[in-house]
Amino acid sequence: METSVDRIAQPWGSRTPYARGGTWPSRADTHLAEGVAPEGVERWVQAASILHSDGDAMDIAVKDGRMVGVRGRVVDRVNRGRLGPKDVFGWQANASADRLTRPLVRRDGQLTETDWDTAMELVAARSRDLLEQRGPGSIGFYTSGQLFLEEYYTLAVAARAGIGTSHLDGNTRLCTSTAAEALKESFGCDGQPGTYDDIDHADVIALFGHNLAETQPVQWMRILDRLEGGDPPRLVCVDPRPTRVARAAAVHLAPRIGTNVALLNALLHEIIRTDRVDHAYITAHTVGFDELAQQVADCTPEWAARICDVPAARIVEAAEVLGTADRLLSTVLQGVYQSHQATAAAVQVNNLHLLRGMLGRPGAGVLQMNGQPTAQNTRECGADGDLPGFRNWQNDQHVADLARVWNVDPLTIPHYAPPTHAMQIFRYAEQGSVRMLWISGTNPAVSLPELSRIRSILSQERLFVVVQDLFLTETAQLADVVLPAATWGEKTGTFTNADRTVHLSDKAVEPPGEARPDLDIFLDYARRMDFRDKDGGPLVSWHDPESAFEAWKRCSEGRPCDYTGLSYGKLRGGSGIQWPCHERAPEGTDRLYADGIAWAAPDVCETYGKDLVTGAAVPAVEYRSLNPEGKAMLKAAEFLPLHEAPSDAYPFQLTTGRTLYHFHTRTKTGRTPQLNAAAPDVWVEMSTSDAGARGLDEGDLVEVATPRGALRGRLRITDIRPGLLFVPFHYGYWDTASGSGPDATTPPRAANETTVTDWDPVSKQPLFKTAAAAVALVEKSGGKPAPAPTTTASAPSRAGGIRPTEGGAAARVLESTGTYGDDTVGGTR
Repeated sequence: METSVDRIAQPWGSRTPYARGGTWPSRADTHLAEGVAPEGVERWVQAASILHSDGDAMDIAVKDGRMVGVRGRVVDRVNRGRLGPKDVFGWQANASADRLTRPLVRRDGQLTETDWDTAMELVAARSRDLLEQRGPGSIGFYTSGQLFLEEYYTLAVAARAGIGTSHLDGNTRLCTSTAAEALKESFGCDGQPGTYDDIDHADVIALFGHNLAETQPVQWMRILDRLEGGDPPRLVCVDPRPTRVARAAAVHLAPRIGTNVALLNALLHEIIRTDRVDHAYITAHTVGFDELAQQVADCTPEWAARICDVPAARIVEAAEVLGTADRLLSTVLQGVYQSHQATAAAVQVNNLHLLRGMLGRPGAGVLQMNGQPTAQNTRECGADGDLPGFRNWQNDQHVADLARVWNVDPLTIPHYAPPTHAMQIFRYAEQGSVRMLWISGTNPAVSLPELSRIRSILSQERLFVVVQDLFLTETAQLADVVLPAATWGEKTGTFTNADRTVHLSDKAVEPPGEARPDLDIFLDYARRMDFRDKDGGPLVSWHDPESAFEAWKRCSEGRPCDYTGLSYGKLRGGSGIQWPCHERAPEGTDRLYADGIAWAAPDVCETYGKDLVTGAAVPAVEYRSLNPEGKAMLKAAEFLPLHEAPSDAYPFQLTTGRTLYHFHTRTKTGRTPQLNAAAPDVWVEMSTSDAGARGLDEGDLVEVATPRGALRGRLRITDIRPGLLFVPFHYGYWDTASGSGPDATTPPRAANETTVTDWDPVSKQPLFKTAAAAVALVEKSGGKPAPAPTTTASAPSRAGGIRPTEGGAAARVLESTGTYGDDTVGGTR
């Protein structure tokens, strides 16, 4: 049991080395509140982490009806008892004094407390009025990556078959939509091919834009243990920053921002040139090899070096490591997903594995990672712009099958056009066609790009905003109705991690005040709206988490994400289980595609694909002619220049990301003393050479400006590549003097004041890592002021908004924690 290690100073804990092909030893991490001894815990309640996508299984310690700590579950396949810093400490935020405990409604410009019946009837009445006057397209839903499966599925049924709107998406659009799209483009269907267990068997692990040490710290512990054991893996890291992963890598490539496709094409060029290709696998399981080979034929390392600013010799070295691997595991995250040509780049990583035949075997797999704990469930349940069960909205038979499950007419389910993605939903709200926006478990007033625009949209009088959350976030302060929600540990449900492992999280304590589980809120709404199936029965017929899970199982039956072999009873007490789990695989499935490609045939695929450059949908007839046998698709992509390149006025590139100690907009981690003390305020990371050329020193207060806005933060000088700035995106305004946005008392500090409203043409994921920026000194670290530059950020707000806290410093000097980050943007909880 590991209880004495300082998990802030030593976030990855102690080492338990093991050799390749061995079993990762268990280690029980435990943290209890001060004064609570293990024997004083009254009961331990099964759960899993809600503060990242790893799915670390844990037990919640309960005493006197309160959470008093956590311990890792040693029986679980994902973490074998280990916990990351956010797991160890984050539970404390549940008991924050500023939790929402009663509904709020806006009256005379002020948010005031009310009862649930009044609040919900106001929401239902506005919904009915809009449906009658403007139709289903006037209502939109924007949800999270942190609710439970049962809640997403209920929301999807209510929105798609009850309201009949196509405007339903999650903040997973900001973090995981490229992962889903890349898998669909290559394999015809979503579903993670690999498994975390591949770490135990790989001799090469390649991490593309993925700072695993900070985003999934428990799996980094696993790699660290492999590195200290026998026959350690070689690491290849592609990241412009000197992360912990980069420092441990055998080969570190630090390309110029926005050049991932050029770099990957050069790696593929070398793999093909040196004939490190599994020709038998390609013939049996793929289409498109000739087109790919032709596309990368001229993409030499020297060509890529000029574009990426990476030495050609290093590209050749990386290709040698990748090409000679016996078992290759690759992981991909936001350094690819939130950058230029996101889907095209992620698909090239899939191409690398297809060329080498590195799928479906221990140690040979690809992990197109998620950024949030339940992002996988939004994709499965149809709450992120797809139809539930990975059904194809362009396939009438798939729509008819879903209509059969829901007992509705197929025309009830909108499928005349692609489901609306999040950025378009907000555009429709800006234009006025969406008149009601229900936001659950996410904080777009901090997490979406170009925040001045987002605040302006949410502040429109004509837009009726409903916010369902734990705290009075920056977004909630702009709402017309605020619904207090219960969270992890206060409700029961299931969720699925990035390698398809399903966990059950049981209720441990009561939620504060009148806060309700999200499922109960959605069920109440469905009852008030009186949604009916085609026979006049209730459209939403379930009443609690377990009955909702059983309803989902019926929807998933026969689909790639088949849950029919799972139950609450089966998930309670032991390890999480990987889907698909059904009568032919009663204990789950560790790896996909062990026996070939299963879901790419024209009649069963989730998508017919898109053009990787334009995003145009591939017609069904074209897909059938190109891939009649349902094989994996080797899809080529040409490199295209960035939309927003540096200029004389904005000479830097700006990238945003995450730090180890925070999650999303800090609404929980910022209320956790240990985590907040480790990273209390925003900073700006700059290279030594760039700082020296500008006379800047560690700790100087600087302003970073782009054509859209600005932010201020203290300077950190690192070995980041010259010409690049990094800013963590977590920091908003709820803990500052203004409470909601920048104003005369609070300088701008949110990274997304500066980011561009632009998205990948295929996945529609916003590009948070491609802005051009300028830097100016505001104040020397010793306190000497510089001429203050003009900021362009603004903070429109609805009059009379209330906020949970007053005060707080906006420009504290951040102690060097040695942390780095490069992860997702997104939700609140």
